[in-house]
Amino acid sequence: MLIHPWDAALGDDEWRHWLGTHDFGQLAVNGLDGEPPFVQPLHFAYDPERAEVVTHLARPNPIWAALEAAPRVTLSVVDDYVFVPGPWHAPDGAPPEHGTPTSFYAAVQLLCVAHIVDDAQLKAELLHRQLAHFQPDGDYAEVAPGQPPFGRMLPGIRGLRLEVADVRAKFKYGGNKPRAMQQRVTGLLARRATGHDAAAREHQLRRLAAPPEARS
Repeated sequence: MLIHPWDAALGDDEWRHWLGTHDFGQLAVNGLDGEPPFVQPLHFAYDPERAEVVTHLARPNPIWAALEAAPRVTLSVVDDYVFVPGPWHAPDGAPPEHGTPTSFYAAVQLLCVAHIVDDAQLKAELLHRQLAHFQPDGDYAEVAPGQPPFGRMLPGIRGLRLEVADVRAKFKYGGNKPRAMQQRVTGLLARRATGHDAAAREHQLRRLAAPPEARS
């Protein structure tokens, strides 16, 4: 992923806060023997204290052999994307149709080392971490090997712990454009108000408000 200086995260807090509100992404794993990569959509729970992600997949999933052969993987999360029409970026004095269209989006890629979890008790603990994230009210039964209701299902899954080795974060919201143009676009996003416009506008306003030394 190309990250220009003006699209880079303002700091670790920016991408960590954003990732903390996202828990669905795509896991990219190198294919076997020249085969194309596996790209697996999945829910996950990110643990910033341990710098790791936990998830699980069905045992018959064909991704496992690829993970065992090449455990270095990328978890990609993308959201808050919008299309910016060309006229919105037309320079002052130029015909509107001369403006260059573009995309705005937020993206975080976690470069990880994958660890497969097959021990029944460790899988149960991993599932409890996921359940605590997705059902924080605690409205779920205990997961215990050999015990109902979920114990009998444990053999049908494999756990996956992704140790985060590096992070690539990008917030592409027109940071290379003149400030007046960026401010104009925030107004146009508010006027259009469809899809992810509100979220994209929030990103752009936040980054506009950042001190100059935080913006490249």
